[in-house]
Amino acid sequence: MLKIRLKRIGKKHQPSFRIVVQERRSKLKGKFIDDLGSYSPISKKITINAEKVKKWLGFGAQPSDTVHNLLIKNKIITGTKINLVKKPKNKKSPVENSPASAAPSQPEAAQAA
Repeated sequence: MLKIRLKRIGKKHQPSFRIVVQERRSKLKGKFIDDLGSYSPISKKITINAEKVKKWLGFGAQPSDTVHNLLIKNKIITGTKINLVKKPKNKKSPVENSPASAAPSQPEAAQAA
C-alpha cells in the first residue's frame, strides 16, 4: 500500500520536509517512489505539485493525516481536516475515587434500617 507522507530533511532544530510517495512499510528516511513537493513549518512555505498528487491519489495512495490537512489547505483535495491533537482521557475527580464516597456512611445505613 502506498502512502503520501512527510520525510524530514532539515537540520537539527530547523525542520524541513519533503512530501513523498513511499511504500507504507518502508522506513521514513528510506527509499521513496516520487517527490511531490516540500514543506517548511518555520517559514510556512508549502510547494506541492498538484498534478502528481492527483495522479498518485488516483493510483490509490493514502495521504498521512498531516499531508491530508496540507492538501486541503492548498485546495488540492476537498474535505474536512483531521484533528491531530489527542484528547485527554476523562479522569474522575479525587472525591469520586475516594473509598469514603464509595461506601455508604454509617448514619445513612442506620436510617434505612
